[in-house]
Amino acid sequence: MSDTALTPGIRAGRLDPAELADNFADLHPVLDDHEALVAADRCYFCHDAPCITACPTDIDIPLFIRQIATGTPEAAARTILDQNILGGMCARVCPTETLCEQACVREAAEGKPVLIGRLQRYATDTLMAHGTHPFVRAAPTGKSVAVVGAGPAGLACAHRLAMHGHDVTLYDSRDKPGGLNEFGIAAYKSTDDFAAREVDWLLQIGGITLQTGKRLGRELLLSDLRDAHDAVFLGIGLGGVNALGLEGEDRVGMRDAVDFIAELRQVSDLATLPIGRDVVVIGGGMTAVDAAVQARLLGALNVTLVYRRGRERMNASRFEQDLAASKGVRIITNASPIAVHGNGAVREIEFEYTDDALTATGQTFRLAADQVFKAIGQSLECGDLPDLEGRKIAVTGAGRTSAPGVWAGGDCATGGDDLTVTAVAQGRDAAMDIHATLLG
Repeated sequence: MSDTALTPGIRAGRLDPAELADNFADLHPVLDDHEALVAADRCYFCHDAPCITACPTDIDIPLFIRQIATGTPEAAARTILDQNILGGMCARVCPTETLCEQACVREAAEGKPVLIGRLQRYATDTLMAHGTHPFVRAAPTGKSVAVVGAGPAGLACAHRLAMHGHDVTLYDSRDKPGGLNEFGIAAYKSTDDFAAREVDWLLQIGGITLQTGKRLGRELLLSDLRDAHDAVFLGIGLGGVNALGLEGEDRVGMRDAVDFIAELRQVSDLATLPIGRDVVVIGGGMTAVDAAVQARLLGALNVTLVYRRGRERMNASRFEQDLAASKGVRIITNASPIAVHGNGAVREIEFEYTDDALTATGQTFRLAADQVFKAIGQSLECGDLPDLEGRKIAVTGAGRTSAPGVWAGGDCATGGDDLTVTAVAQGRDAAMDIHATLLG
């Protein structure tokens, strides 16, 4: 029996194509030339700029904004990309409201920061529109590096290594590269297939051979990679999804939020994507918010996001929380799921209120649900790895693992925090450490 037969509330085409196109339009449209100049003119060009300190990739923000202000956006892009080769995507998805823009002096003085993220997008989009790659590959070193995982960390590592003349083989378990940027980000944050276009642009550096459908522990063994290459970088992300641990969790209508977002990002026609009438999302991070908002944008009538702690403890930023509320998502906090009700398919989810220490209060409530998205965190799902610290690969310095000649970065390694910009920084820094090691 099909899912739709068991759960008649789940169906495709709740909204017409025009509504869907409007709902999934660019969250922050690019600035035009005049808007960019006006926004850049607000920058104080601080000498000891707190925004630089707040940026995980240490971009010289006052410099690139000054370059925009003087009419040289391509020079601004070079300043950005020199530190963050995925600066275009980071400008779209980075939580600037809690990083560089929160640290902005204008934010402290006026409550209105310089539009750093949108200015970064303006600069990088301008450069990419011209199609010219701004970096030149160095003379070949004769060294070979395996980069496993073509997400933000792996892409940043591969590009920096290739730029320094090393030959890189970039492996990924999926059928296309991009990782989180391609499969895990809300569609309205990355429109017009930007994630794939950015990868194609990045690969113009040369010296990078891409192999898809290769998963560590299945088609790839770490020992074989170490034998075949001079160094290995692991940027494999977190492939496993945490379970609720409840009876009935396998009922029809129960889905992992990451799978839902990946399917949405890859579908060619949003009108063909089934969505429930009453959707419940369990979790409090960016993935939970992305799933909840997109469920509403697809036409779900009632969408409720439930998180076990208070709002101030949600990993999703206040901006993301407010965005969800503005789209009609109801947010319930201090409540944990305790039961899944239904006969073959989910019909209700039962929750119990908790206090700030996650102690059950005994007060329960139920939410009608024909579709439930679980977004309670991901885990490392792979064997054949260097030593772990907790549930991630243990690293020291610039990503060195316990295995000689093996580095790691991004969400799979200690220090990773589910942000594209942090993964880029770790991949870049590991690449520089690998480069220094290979050249003695």
